[in-house]
Amino acid sequence: MRKSRFSEEQIVGILNEADAGFKPAEIARKYGISEHTFYRWKAKFGGMQVSDVKKMKQLEEENSQLRRLVAQQALDIQGLKAVVEKKW
Repeated sequence: MRKSRFSEEQIVGILNEADAGFKPAEIARKYGISEHTFYRWKAKFGGMQVSDVKKMKQLEEENSQLRRLVAQQALDIQGLKAVVEKKW
């Protein structure tokens, strides 16, 4: 997936400008993004503060690690079952 030009903190700042009363079209033009991107950001980061975004990012990384761990354990279990079936 392509890396965004804007960090999560910058995105929250841009969305706060919209909360301050600027129109989405003006903001999109100012930052060189499409209105669709603005609304996608708003759906994901709307109502968040910078600290909330940092917590969300940390939780996403932790979730990713846990998913990899569970997948690895599932493979190990599947391999052990195959060995036990061959024995019997």
